[in-house]
Amino acid sequence: MSVSQGTGEGGGPAVEGLLDEVIRRLWPVHRVIVRAVERGLAGTGMTAGQHAVLDALRRGGPRTVPQLARALDLDRQPVQRLVNDAKALGLAETVANPEHRRSSLVRLTVRGESLLARVQGAEREALRRHLGDLDPGEVATALRVLDRLGEVFQELERAAGERNRRDRNDPDDRGTEGP
Repeated sequence: MSVSQGTGEGGGPAVEGLLDEVIRRLWPVHRVIVRAVERGLAGTGMTAGQHAVLDALRRGGPRTVPQLARALDLDRQPVQRLVNDAKALGLAETVANPEHRRSSLVRLTVRGESLLARVQGAEREALRRHLGDLDPGEVATALRVLDRLGEVFQELERAAGERNRRDRNDPDDRGTEGP
């Protein structure tokens, strides 16, 4: 559905059409942002994925790899690789976890904190320079809409996973026929 399809009250586009357009624009915007972040990381040895992991550590403190994976909504294995790479660069380290002997905590090193602060400072300055004219209320509304979209799609994903699990356990789908 395009924005021009369907109208809401008052003759404007229906919310469904507007949401279709928001969703349609998210993927290209995401790719452009990742490329911009990667350009900003040039010379640091860090990737956009490592940037995300380090930011999650900065914002949430030391965590296990599974906790980081949940926070980033990623599988554990790719997050483990990103952590390993960040450790190899001296940006993160593992330390004993007082709550679980076999699952270490990952935390930023002083070097990681310093590099991340420098990179994110440059990112914030670029945002101020290019987007400083945006109204904070509009940005807050955009965040609310994006959060709701994320919640709805996570719920849809969970429901699809549950249906798939039920379907795999359904005797009618196993090729067995009753009497």
